[in-house]
Amino acid sequence: MLKRLAYLTLCACAPAYATPSLDEARVQRLAADRYWIALGHYETAKLGGWRSYVDDDKFFLAADGAHHPDRELRATVDALYAPASLGDKHAQCVFPARTRWLREQLQLTDLPTPDCQEYQRWYADVAPHSAVLIFPAAYLNSPSSMFGHTLLRIDKADTRSNDTTLLSYAINFGAYIEGSDNSILYAWKGLMGGYPGLFAMMPYQEKLSEYRSLENRDLWEYQLDLTPEETGRMVEHVWELKQVQFDYFFFDENCSYRLLELLQVARPGLDLTSQFPLTAIPTDTVKAVKQSGLVSDVRYRPSRERELLARAEPLDHDEKQQVLAVSADTAQLQSPAFTALPRERKALVQDAAYRLERYRATGQERDPEQAKRSFELLRAINRNPPPPLDIQRPGLPEDGHQSRTWQLGVGTREDRAFAEYGLRMAYHDLNDNAYGFPLGAQIEILQLKLRQYEHNEWQVQRLDLATIRSLTPRNELLKPWSWQVAGGLERVPGKHDDEVLVSHVNGGGGGTWQLADGLLGFALGTVRVEHNNDFAEFVSPAAGFNGGLLWRNGLGNMTLEAKGDYFTNGEVRRSLSLNQQWEISQNLGLRLSAKREFSHLASAQNEVMLELKWYQY
Repeated sequence: MLKRLAYLTLCACAPAYATPSLDEARVQRLAADRYWIALGHYETAKLGGWRSYVDDDKFFLAADGAHHPDRELRATVDALYAPASLGDKHAQCVFPARTRWLREQLQLTDLPTPDCQEYQRWYADVAPHSAVLIFPAAYLNSPSSMFGHTLLRIDKADTRSNDTTLLSYAINFGAYIEGSDNSILYAWKGLMGGYPGLFAMMPYQEKLSEYRSLENRDLWEYQLDLTPEETGRMVEHVWELKQVQFDYFFFDENCSYRLLELLQVARPGLDLTSQFPLTAIPTDTVKAVKQSGLVSDVRYRPSRERELLARAEPLDHDEKQQVLAVSADTAQLQSPAFTALPRERKALVQDAAYRLERYRATGQERDPEQAKRSFELLRAINRNPPPPLDIQRPGLPEDGHQSRTWQLGVGTREDRAFAEYGLRMAYHDLNDNAYGFPLGAQIEILQLKLRQYEHNEWQVQRLDLATIRSLTPRNELLKPWSWQVAGGLERVPGKHDDEVLVSHVNGGGGGTWQLADGLLGFALGTVRVEHNNDFAEFVSPAAGFNGGLLWRNGLGNMTLEAKGDYFTNGEVRRSLSLNQQWEISQNLGLRLSAKREFSHLASAQNEVMLELKWYQY
């Protein structure tokens, strides 16, 4: 508000230009134009009228511009005729995209000409010509990145011909975080809109380093067929949004949703955001952009981790041990064991050792000894270079199954038949179709299952707030931890041989190993905290285990899993389950589940269910 008053005071103290007279019908028509709505980030309010996603007064020139596109348009036209002496503070300098469009629509040929030095220097430095949508793949070990991320790269006219993408700029939208919130607090505040969201234009090289190296994520680059004029229009609007705050929510008003709005500014005929009324998961937004016809080419950039594993794949056990020895001490390049290797095998070993050293150095402070080892390995590689690294491109992430899942099952529990109805808002479990997803990754958010027994007896079977599992296999070179975390409501065996609905939070950590091609084995230690009406205590802790097999077979994915929880109050609960999914199509699956549960409070229970799963956004 103070900024707006200061601006009006400056206008009043300088010679004014004649503002054109606009009739109400024309104002209303222009204010309802899709392009003006896109520039103001307006949406239809739930009780009628308009509201802007922008949560920042300085973005609006009218006092109630956030809710009245027509009043904001009038205020903008008035501001365009403010004295040119305002310089960089002039509305034409602050809002170049609005200025260009209103000048064209209203044929404003008599506007003052302020000297917009800051904007002109910035725009000339970016020099927008074309745009690329960047999708860093999902990274489970970061709460902000578990669904993936999207950003835009802005290229100059000669970027592709000169292969200078590292000199380009990136447009990124993300949560602005002050301080050092832990992962749990970060996730909670992200879900509840506790962080402001900001657009930022930064060197693409910084983002590339962050996502490929610091987080070891594969990158997908989607070349967009925007014209130079359309790309420039989008960049103009990014200038208008600098330091302007939006509300930020992980599931809808997030990085991907905001970038869709930018693309609608670039090409006003697009209608992308209306497809995401509830959630905007990055892979779904990439799919929407592709289906709109905007994508002309796709390029894949593997992460450092994937490059390292690909280089080490043809090495046998002894050669991998040489990789570890050489990376730890380059004097081993002269050892009898290494020099005895054939020349072509030496090349593979020392290249893998160098990649391992660079992988370990990622995100760490510079270590002179490590830098020296890397230099020695580079010298050895130059003397005996390896063959080019050939990495097979994985399945396109946007070609995986849809995010939301409807579930319909029939089964029996002991001698009682039931029907089960379910809805999962997002987005993938271990048995789902793995095309476009890493094997061993599970992210489920907001899953509800209702069960109907005979005689029309209904009950809530489970309500999962979140279930996240990362089963990344360990190998001779890399030793990642596997982990899982879950929370919500679920049915467990009760003391009257019934099922009791309990609330719980549990998690665990351990290891995963690749036993064969497409076959993973995992073993985790777990802890659980549970509120159970059959227990005397209000909350009861337990320690336990979770282990099993995950097999990618010709029909789909199968899991064989054993679990156990040993409560401090003496209760022992164990289960053995088998799940096999048949992939009928990309977005349709049939799953057979069998489970046997053991409990000190109840007799053993058997359950079998056949479930149809329909993946639909």
